[in-house]
Amino acid sequence: MSTIVDRYFQTLAERLETVRATQGDSIDAAARIAAASIAAGKLVFTFGTGHGSLPAIESFPRTGTIVGFRPIVESSMISFHRVLGDMGARQYRFIHSQEGYGKAILASHQIVKGDSMVLFSHSGINAVILDIALDCKERGMKVIAVTSIPHSSATPSRHSSGKRLYEVADVVIDTHAPKADANLQIEGLESPVGASSTSVTIAIAHAINARTAELLVERGITPHVMVSPNTTDKVKATAQNDDNYAELWKRLRDR
Repeated sequence: MSTIVDRYFQTLAERLETVRATQGDSIDAAARIAAASIAAGKLVFTFGTGHGSLPAIESFPRTGTIVGFRPIVESSMISFHRVLGDMGARQYRFIHSQEGYGKAILASHQIVKGDSMVLFSHSGINAVILDIALDCKERGMKVIAVTSIPHSSATPSRHSSGKRLYEVADVVIDTHAPKADANLQIEGLESPVGASSTSVTIAIAHAINARTAELLVERGITPHVMVSPNTTDKVKATAQNDDNYAELWKRLRDR
């Protein structure tokens, strides 16, 4: 009999394989949008709330990622790991349901024509993520959604538009994560354990990044790739990464 550890990794592997087998065209479409933005000297913003912020952060400047991806990291949307006290779970639970906050977040960034947006949200139903998706569409930006269709399609929107993220985005990548996210049952325990959507969305984020780099090379453009400084040639790696930061600054400065 397999242990719950075996079951967890088997479930995760199956989810990743499902995404690989069914979402390749959508990931390619997302990468083509990203490559068009980066080739034009623009930015691909990434954003998520709660655990959805983790794949957004992974998009840059992680080793192996490329300049042009630009995470939006809102402290109140991610720093609730202490649960109680300042920026706790209750504050997060309140603020990510407040319409208007997403628009304020987007207004704090210099969005220009040609930029695009990748949004990560398991449910795709809450106010902040919908605010940003709808505002991006009003600005003429291409929107890519990484979300769970099984969850989102079975759950009403909590935004006044009545929309869910997958109904707004230009490209939708389905994580195929179940509605409850966790789905490992333990005898004698009512609630399931073993969430896997974060691992799947991070894999999707890196797949988009890698395909974007490949598409840029096919266009004759050499992408600026982040490399690990924790190598035998730290000086060379640091110099390359500093050049990457300079390229990012150029894209920001020219706005």
